Amino acid sequence: MPAIRGPKSRSKTRRHTRDLDQIHADVKSKRHLEQYHETKAPEDLPGFGQHYCVECAKWFESETNLIKHAKGKPHKRRLRQLKDEPYSQKEAEAAVGLTTDNGK
Repeated sequence: MPAIRGPKSRSKTRRHTRDLDQIHADVKSKRHLEQYHETKAPEDLPGFGQHYCVECAKWFESETNLIKHAKGKPHKRRLRQLKDEPYSQKEAEAAVGLTTDNGK
């Protein structure tokens, strides 16, 4: 019988990768991606941080693992998700009903 844990035990925080809007910013701006890489120590990363899939925000041990990953279903699925533009703050507020009505 598993140990009793708190209500947040079901959230998969260990497997959580960057969100799609963050990856969009990484693809558009190299500086945004560099800032993310600067927060990570190379010696703590797999393969000393040399092999990184930008679209999936994952680190790999070797070049062959990265190539195999690029041919796989999860990577292709992520590429399909990235084709759609992320919602902007203005669109999110309009969906909730917080639009500015200037009238006539």
